[in-house]
Amino acid sequence: MSPLHPITPSPLHPITPSPRQSGFTIIELMVVMTIIVVLASIGLAQYRRSIVFSREAVLKEDLFRMRDAVDQYYADKNEYPSEIDALVSEGYLRTVPKDPFTDSTTTWQTSPAEPDARNPTTLPGIYDIKSGSDGTALDGTRYADW
Repeated sequence: MSPLHPITPSPLHPITPSPRQSGFTIIELMVVMTIIVVLASIGLAQYRRSIVFSREAVLKEDLFRMRDAVDQYYADKNEYPSEIDALVSEGYLRTVPKDPFTDSTTTWQTSPAEPDARNPTTLPGIYDIKSGSDGTALDGTRYADW
């Protein structure tokens, strides 16, 4: 007889899986589900953090572009723009960008320039632009202080 002969069931020794081998226990399934939930919650937290990080990057870029447009306006006209929309109408910006945290173009906070001592009759104009959001950045600073 060959040692590789197939096992055949006999009435005394039927081949049936034991109850222990027929599937997963409830404890095994609970452990797997717990691991999946922990990994999903870690992934969700990281996803939310990356969304905030990308919005902060957009805000920094928008502030840089608008402040640069204010500087170019001042260099060309020797006065600051009276409002943000003047940057668009004069061609320094295509559109006023949306604040990524307030999702609005009208919430930008402007700082007036110092009055011109040479020409006291003109309005001071916009010197600086900041976000209108009340939120706090990932580094702990307020968006309105950027």
